Amino acid sequence: MSRTLKCILIILVILVIDQVTKIIVKTNMTLYEQNPVFGNWFIIHFVENKGMAFGMNLPGSYGKIILSLFRLVAIVVIGFYIRHLIKIKAHGGLLVTMSLILAGAIGNMIDSAFYGMIFSHSNTVQEAVMFPENGGYERFLHGKVVDMFYFPIINGSYPDWIPRIGGNSFTFFRPVFNIADASISIAVAILLIRQKKYFAFMQEEEQKKKEPKDAESKATA
Repeated sequence: MSRTLKCILIILVILVIDQVTKIIVKTNMTLYEQNPVFGNWFIIHFVENKGMAFGMNLPGSYGKIILSLFRLVAIVVIGFYIRHLIKIKAHGGLLVTMSLILAGAIGNMIDSAFYGMIFSHSNTVQEAVMFPENGGYERFLHGKVVDMFYFPIINGSYPDWIPRIGGNSFTFFRPVFNIADASISIAVAILLIRQKKYFAFMQEEEQKKKEPKDAESKATA
């Protein structure tokens, strides 16, 4: 199997899992509904957000458009970068992690671009409908991203001696996320841990390109 095909398969697998889970949740759960999987440690909790991973948002009326355009640019740039990595025969692990990042970016971009057009509005009373007769709840690039995985593993309170937040309750891990978010986060974590190994090959290649030039300059001198 070629390296290009492997990257395509990774991206497609992540996208299919991401979109299937989102569609199932959106069409079978009401907004903010919770279904425990492992007690109070792992919960399927349906929420939607207009912004970035883990429910973060860009403020302002144009925040959504800016974020969507940023995602489009990032997808194109990452796609060309993966193509470049394949050409120079970069480390296989680097290709995998970049493919995971691209898959995650595309997954959330699909929500933003199309979910507003193909789904009815989600609310706390009834589940959303796919391809409703009266059209979707928003226009192109204004859809909301579907999140559902919630891991409130630890619940407690901050010590009283901590300024400002002492005595307040906290939950770890509070953010609700989806497969696309997880794909990006896992890939970034792997890159940070194994960056020396992944990019060592590229440094060696750059050094090999410099050696003939150095040899030519010495011969000329």
